[in-house]
Amino acid sequence: MISGRMARATAAVLLATGMLVATTARADAPQTSVLATIEPGQWQLHDTGDNARRNLCVRDPRALLQLGHADTAQCSRFVVAQSPRELTVHYTCPGAGHGRTTIGLVTPRSIKLETQGIAGGLPFQHNYAARRTGACGQ
Repeated sequence: MISGRMARATAAVLLATGMLVATTARADAPQTSVLATIEPGQWQLHDTGDNARRNLCVRDPRALLQLGHADTAQCSRFVVAQSPRELTVHYTCPGAGHGRTTIGLVTPRSIKLETQGIAGGLPFQHNYAARRTGACGQ
């Protein structure tokens, strides 16, 4: 096991040499710029695979990170990659499965969302085009 000091020193060396491409960080820590930009409210998710539509009240944009495990509260999340317009998070829900979600920001009211993983012992994969349609309850 690498100590915290050793891990930081290794990361500093890799960063200095340009070899460190992405680091992981807890996604339930301060919101990333992509999540902070997404407007809360009523959202319509259009599954581009089967053309199904789903309406969802989004009070906290972090809820979009684990749509495959929406009813599971005890999940840990880690940022795999992020840029100003895209965020990829891996999450694990003990006893319930895991997933990986990428959110691409089109505008604060329009996103592309790709999610895949294992829930209830079965695989899932969805690609959504999502847009905010108004306030929740409409």
